[in-house]
Amino acid sequence: MAKAKAKAKKKPVAKNTAMTKVAAKKALVDPKVAKAEAALAKLQAAVTAEKKSQAALKKKADAAKKVAAKTTKVADKNAAKRARAAVAKSTQKIAALRTKLAAASLVATKAKAEAKAKAAEEAVKQRVKSRAAALAAADEAALASATAAFQAKWRKSRAAANLKKVKAVEAKLAVKAKAVAKKAASKVAAIEKKAALKAKAAAKAAAAKAKAAEKKAAARAKAAEKRAAAKTRLVVKKAAKKKPATKKQPATRKKVAAANKKVAVKRKPAAKKKAAAKRPAKK
Repeated sequence: MAKAKAKAKKKPVAKNTAMTKVAAKKALVDPKVAKAEAALAKLQAAVTAEKKSQAALKKKADAAKKVAAKTTKVADKNAAKRARAAVAKSTQKIAALRTKLAAASLVATKAKAEAKAKAAEEAVKQRVKSRAAALAAADEAALASATAAFQAKWRKSRAAANLKKVKAVEAKLAVKAKAVAKKAASKVAAIEKKAALKAKAAAKAAAAKAKAAEKKAAARAKAAEKRAAAKTRLVVKKAAKKKPATKKQPATRKKVAAANKKVAVKRKPAAKKKAAAKRPAKK
């Protein structure tokens, strides 16, 4: 009789394991998880495609730059500018897609965590029901071999013992399910923190890039001033070669120097305006 009871207790364990596996399979095919993973895969494919497109645009921009360097045609120089603009636009698109990809990844992780927690809750319910049914069946088998006089007392004491066992199993499994849910929540919090740090780093990089663009614009303006001054000096030299030198020549050079200074003063605010226009607005 003791061996029969041991066998009866072992069978429900196998059933509970099978139910846990079924719950795990249901969690894998959860509609929210499938939808989130599909969106994530779509964004990953979009990023890959845009990277390929950007590589082609970079090749085109390099070719246009070489052509523009060898020629003085305005059309070739404009083509080089358009190619550079296309590469910059592609870079912005990739950055936007990566931001969406990070958001989609977070959604997928949350969906998986929720599905896992839900599956754990369902597994707890199923195991509690299975355990209660198994205990009831074992009691009925043992009760069949008892005497009629002992039947009422035996059933009462046995029902009380079963209730305690069911409550103990329910409490134990509830603690396990709570631990799984807590672990999933901490994982999501860590991912959110990582995403926030990444966004902060991206903002810092954008500010540094804007500062570098401002410096570059100032350097271009200074170079333009130097070219204008050189051009003016060249004009003066040519004029000096054409006309014979006179006593009033030093006065003419002073006038040219004053004119160059005025041109430089006028060009400086323009360079500052260009730099201000390129600088991104503070949020």
